[in-house]
Amino acid sequence: MAKKEKLRVALLAGGKSGEREVSLAGAREVEKAINTERYDVRRYDPATDLARLVADAPQLDVAFILLHGPLGEDGSIQGLLDLLEIPYQGSGVLGSALAMDKDLAKQLYRHAGLLVPAWEMAGSADLDDPARLLQSLKLPLVVKPVRQGSSLGMSLVDQPAELVPALKLAFDFDDQVMVEEFIAGRELTGGVLGNADLTPLPVVEIIPGKEYRFFDYQAKYQAGATREICPAQLPAEVTAEVQRCACLAHQALNLRGYSRTDMILAEGGLYVLETNTIPGMTPTSLLPQAAATHGLSFGALLDRLLELALEGRGK
Repeated sequence: MAKKEKLRVALLAGGKSGEREVSLAGAREVEKAINTERYDVRRYDPATDLARLVADAPQLDVAFILLHGPLGEDGSIQGLLDLLEIPYQGSGVLGSALAMDKDLAKQLYRHAGLLVPAWEMAGSADLDDPARLLQSLKLPLVVKPVRQGSSLGMSLVDQPAELVPALKLAFDFDDQVMVEEFIAGRELTGGVLGNADLTPLPVVEIIPGKEYRFFDYQAKYQAGATREICPAQLPAEVTAEVQRCACLAHQALNLRGYSRTDMILAEGGLYVLETNTIPGMTPTSLLPQAAATHGLSFGALLDRLLELALEGRGK
């Protein structure tokens, strides 16, 4: 019996965003866990290797995108792979772009009936006079770039005098900045797997250390800074609602393959914050943790994502 040919996988990691190191760390873990008897993995860094990727395209079966932030998670690399006719895991150009734009995503969440924090988009005039924002929204406020991940450029504003410095920081990362009301509550995240048929994963609760007001960049990536509980200790009906909202957010943004939606459970209800179309991908990252609780080891999760990538997209 002839030996089955390995699937040739282009692992895309690195890139040019502020999350480059997070991407590279994830790629190292994927390379350790992926089944080398089934897959021939070839690494490409879009910061330096795009020409090589284009040249190799006819020999590649599928791509695994492990890029975060601009030029990786926003539809850019997805569009290139579509042109090269290389299937890839996760969402396409439209869904990736919608999820990356926090303003458009919130509009679509609200249209789908999901609860979201009140927000305003900031302009350059607000740097000189932020009174409009302070009159429209209640303190404390969260200020963040519209198209960044990992909480880069994000600030929590408790006092009016803190708003302009927070706006300036966010504008350093993006020319569009969102200001939203801070919602105090339990931080939850709901993962989803699937294309047409969605499987909600067990809910994870995120508990940052006492020194962190919210799940910022340091709380996300510094060892021991955050405690994560999976499955989250919630009443069954609350778990079901978190999973329903995760699936609804996934569908509202026209997503595919997998996603992870962050939420806050507060006295006023369950608030949807944002959806990640390429969640962190190490064994201890949030979505892989949820998948493991669901019964999928890290290696099995990678298998499933590649299966979903090829489903309906055969070369």
